[in-house]
Amino acid sequence: MSSSALTERAGRVTLTLEDLVRQINGGEVDTVIVALTDLQGRLMGKRLTGAYFLDHVDEGLHACDYLLAMDVDNEPLPGFSFTGWGSGYGDMHGRPDLRTLRRIPWLEKTALVLCDVETMDGRPVGIAPRQVLRRQVERAQALGYESKTASELEFFLFRDTFEQAAAKGYQGLEPFGRYIEDYHILQGTKAEWFLRQVRNGMEGAGVPVENSKGEWGHGQQEINLRYADALEMADRHVIYKNGVKEIAALNQLAVTFMAKWSMSQAGSSFHLHSSLWDLKTDHALFHTDARTDHGMSPLFKHYLAGLLALAREFSLFFAPYVNSYKRYQATSFAPTSVVWSYDNRTSGFRIVGHGPGLRVECRIPGADANPYLAFAATIAAGLYGIEHRLDLPPEFRGDAYSAKELPRVPQNLTEAIQALDGSRVARELLGEEVVEHYLHAARLELKAFDGVVTDWELKRNFERI
Repeated sequence: MSSSALTERAGRVTLTLEDLVRQINGGEVDTVIVALTDLQGRLMGKRLTGAYFLDHVDEGLHACDYLLAMDVDNEPLPGFSFTGWGSGYGDMHGRPDLRTLRRIPWLEKTALVLCDVETMDGRPVGIAPRQVLRRQVERAQALGYESKTASELEFFLFRDTFEQAAAKGYQGLEPFGRYIEDYHILQGTKAEWFLRQVRNGMEGAGVPVENSKGEWGHGQQEINLRYADALEMADRHVIYKNGVKEIAALNQLAVTFMAKWSMSQAGSSFHLHSSLWDLKTDHALFHTDARTDHGMSPLFKHYLAGLLALAREFSLFFAPYVNSYKRYQATSFAPTSVVWSYDNRTSGFRIVGHGPGLRVECRIPGADANPYLAFAATIAAGLYGIEHRLDLPPEFRGDAYSAKELPRVPQNLTEAIQALDGSRVARELLGEEVVEHYLHAARLELKAFDGVVTDWELKRNFERI
């Protein structure tokens, strides 16, 4: 595997193999993280010495295949057809994608490369998140489109460390803010010393940032990443999310990307922006010069119609956990309805921008979503609308929270599982194997929740005198 085979994505290569060789030989890098992403979108892999990586770059990463069949506690889960105790939990292979090679500035002398997951005999693993997205990207390219996306991610920042938060049972934590500081520059200054490290660190890691700001919740922050092609954007997303946690830990702080960490606070969103561009000319395809329909092209209307048509069926890829559905609360800036509007934050799909920047912002995903899966579901649904020339329903105007008889976002994980399980279209677009794998993971998540007594139940049902 040589850097001569590299092609640029998003107009740039973050770090070439020649650059890395030079930096390792010059003592600037001594550690290379070789990683893949698990079902939750977390980085899993190994740290290699720089010299060893250069000697064995073609070998990639050998890792246990339970990494794609485990929960958030890293417990291997039963019942997957992909792997299990019956097959002995063998190895799978991570093939480094050298286009993802980059320095990680907040870790001393460290570089990172992401992998595509294969079987040990070189066949792509279809249920791996990066492969699920790659298939939809290739499907779009076969139709002459480049799918471009962007992530807006929110999180809560705490003065407690991760260890202190765990010792407190995640109760009574001290957030970096005591009241709403949305857009508030003065209040945002409290955490600026940390956010500046994040912004500059991401820039150095090849994850370009647009801006950061205080958000609606106490101590809630938002950092917006610049748009890119969908696979590059998903890579940036997981590197950013992992990096925020690492930078927080290095500064004796804690963060959470939970969709709803407290019912008294706003949820944390992953606003997903998407558009299609001409693959050959790199021209945006969602706008026209017409003064009607917000300048939306016929292609955009079909694409948006697909997003609306499959939003409920694909909701599991936007909201994968029991907690994810606690975020969908009226007047909280999280959507409750599957409708579209221009520049309306009460709708599930908000049309924003103008001219070449015209795009759709899907407000349904929470910050806990796996970006590879959320992007894959978005592209699949949009292309479905185009291929079937779906008609776009009329624009909703007004307050979608108070409007009656609108199609609703699933209200719990059970409803989302039922919607995906009954979707013939999802199985057609994503593949039977993918749908069944993630349905099984979701059912086990629900089973785990049903097997515990919550704090709410104790407070509600314990006898009082």
